[in-house]
Amino acid sequence: MSFVTTSLPPRRASSFSLFALASPARFYPLAGRIAMASAVTAALLAVAGLVIGLGMAPTDAQQGEAYRIIFVHVPAAWMSMVLYVAMAFWAGIGLAFNARLAAMFARALAPTGALMTFLALWTGALWGKPTWGAWWVWDARLTSELILLFLYLGFLALHGAIDDVRRADRAAAVLALVGVVNVPIIYFSVKWWNTLHQGASVSLSKAPSMATPMLTGMLVMVAAAWLYCIAVSLWRLRSLILARERDAAWAARALEAP
Repeated sequence: MSFVTTSLPPRRASSFSLFALASPARFYPLAGRIAMASAVTAALLAVAGLVIGLGMAPTDAQQGEAYRIIFVHVPAAWMSMVLYVAMAFWAGIGLAFNARLAAMFARALAPTGALMTFLALWTGALWGKPTWGAWWVWDARLTSELILLFLYLGFLALHGAIDDVRRADRAAAVLALVGVVNVPIIYFSVKWWNTLHQGASVSLSKAPSMATPMLTGMLVMVAAAWLYCIAVSLWRLRSLILARERDAAWAARALEAP
């Protein structure tokens, strides 16, 4: 009696792994390519959205021409909340798994989120003056959006106040995770309280209450805002990676490259 033995072929290592992108050295060149493509696409979409919103969309029957601020205000307001959730998510990943790239990603998102929040508040004031007769009211949504700006600035200030980078990552992550409770307050404020701010014109549960050119222009501008935020956040992330990994050989070569 004879026995035939067979051996299984060794497993081949996958040529691509998402875990490999957790390495700053591997993610750095990919971030550059994504940022450039996002920036170019964002510029094209912004031009198209402004042409539709300012040139093709009809005048609103109630608000007149003042409503056209929505083509900047609404994308900025949406992105202010989305970016905070993304910042808190990556800060939490960095805190839980001691992942330095995730912590850097959270830090890279914060300035862009603060910019979007400030832009939402500023354009909201420009919209509120002809609509409500005042630049600012202590409306629930406006107040919670202002708190969001303070949370972004607090995240950046806290991180900058601590010399040890890893300790700064952990402290800022805790603040980001605590502050994320403000995001649903912003979103649902018009339903929970009697506010001057109008409800959402676009909802998944009902048909939009906007004319098609208005809706098209706004959605195109939202897409442009998404891609802009991706581009600038990834470029900032690349700078943070080089600053933190400057002692590594690959980072030195990247800094020396033209």
